[in-house]
Amino acid sequence: MINLYYSILDQHTTIPKTRINYMFTIQMLGTSSGVPTKTRNVSGTALTLPNGKDWVLIDCGEGTQHRLLHCNLSLLKLKAIFITHVHGDHCYGLPGLISSAAMAGRSEPLIIVAPREIEAFYNAVKATTQPHLTFELSFIETHKMTELKLGSTTVSATELSHRVPSHAFCFDVLWSERKLITDKLEHAGVPKGPAWGKLQKGEDVTLEDGTKLSYQNFVNEIEIQRKVIIAGDNDDPSLLASAVKNADLLLHEATFTEEILQKVGTRPQHTSAKRIAMFAQEQAIPNLMLTHFSARLTGTTDSLEQDPIAREAKSYYQGNLFIAQDLDKYELGKGGTFKLIQ
Repeated sequence: MINLYYSILDQHTTIPKTRINYMFTIQMLGTSSGVPTKTRNVSGTALTLPNGKDWVLIDCGEGTQHRLLHCNLSLLKLKAIFITHVHGDHCYGLPGLISSAAMAGRSEPLIIVAPREIEAFYNAVKATTQPHLTFELSFIETHKMTELKLGSTTVSATELSHRVPSHAFCFDVLWSERKLITDKLEHAGVPKGPAWGKLQKGEDVTLEDGTKLSYQNFVNEIEIQRKVIIAGDNDDPSLLASAVKNADLLLHEATFTEEILQKVGTRPQHTSAKRIAMFAQEQAIPNLMLTHFSARLTGTTDSLEQDPIAREAKSYYQGNLFIAQDLDKYELGKGGTFKLIQ
């Protein structure tokens, strides 16, 4: 399966009023379901926050830290880890990654948002392998987290439907920027130059002739919300109906095609490409990325038109559709455009 692109919270912290080109970047660290394949590792997603330096990890399957060696991401800048649920393909890599962060010299505390069993899992590994940690771990049980502030980003969780408790995480940011009213400046006879720059920064200006200009008269304040939902395993997309309101991107599993899901039955509690595509179309989500593919479906064809997941999703969804591959990197622009950049 190869990359495909088809075109057709309650409280926020405002980003400082500086010029930025993007809100989030996403890098896929693992896109396989259950077991790794030759081209896909198990679940892991890196989300870089709007300051362009700090990042968070959503799920940490076995081998995640090896995938990180191919990325420009430092464990010293990792702000939090979010584990969607306790299944091994989403968490077996956690102890090793934590130990590697310590060996890299990390000293800043690390937040881990996860089911309470994940803390017990980590403590069991810690007791038997005796790692030397150089920083504090702060575990937060997912169902107890109402919202978490990471700089300008607010994180909240939505409960999903799976064989074990599973959650989606919403990353929500309110961005603010000043835009000069150039027509008004030109009409007032304000020459282009340093005065325009100071007004852009929110500073009042006094011209050489003594004229005083208040930036508020020549600048429009523009605020834009950007929102990304990254979901764990889930057989009922409708549970996300409230969370995806005004979302720019939904990243969701499509473990099977509908045909295979009907053969497998309900026991695995996964979603088909058809079902998540129909939901995204109904909710008018502009960008949908599919991941967590069954090993029986990966690498079956090099043709976009014959790709079973892509072909099925395309039949029900007319927005921007992405079929994730390991190490693919995407950017959500400040204007809401989502695109593959690597």
